[in-house]
Amino acid sequence: MTATDFWNLHESGTFASTHVELLGGEIVPREPTDNWHALAVDFTVAALRVAFEANGYWVRIRATVDLDSNSLVDPDISVVSGSKRSHYGTRRNPTTAVLIVEVSDTTLTGDRERKGSLYAACGIQEYWILNIPDNVLEVRRDPRPDAAQPFGFGYASLTTLTATDFATPLAVPTARIPVADLLPM
Repeated sequence: MTATDFWNLHESGTFASTHVELLGGEIVPREPTDNWHALAVDFTVAALRVAFEANGYWVRIRATVDLDSNSLVDPDISVVSGSKRSHYGTRRNPTTAVLIVEVSDTTLTGDRERKGSLYAACGIQEYWILNIPDNVLEVRRDPRPDAAQPFGFGYASLTTLTATDFATPLAVPTARIPVADLLPM
């Protein structure tokens, strides 16, 4: 399925009773969120807004990114170039992000493998997974071709940060975000 087909179905109300994404031409349901997931998203958004918004970026929550002609994703958090105001007046969704964050509990395997490969294939330079079961932040960087991955790309760099560490996003190298501020527990 193409992004155009997906949007047509969406606008006709086909997905009114469920939340879905388009990943590589396949419609995939989004899981409902529990309290820890919601808390982690809120904590992470708050920390990222401090780091990014004064530097000309928009921190978006569960908002669609049109990655390619076969992929429309709603990551938990995406950070895109430009302020909210600079995006005002256009209905078109961003087609890339400087950072994508998924908060993972029951979706950890899919977020690591399928979504990680898709984000790498679409040139997302930095992808974070807030891993709730292990209480860590997985920082993925350096997208590269990898034939073993679902979309033929993966991340060459993986750094796992604990609650005592700080995360420094590529797009704002002066920021030091305490990982403890992102975790719900």
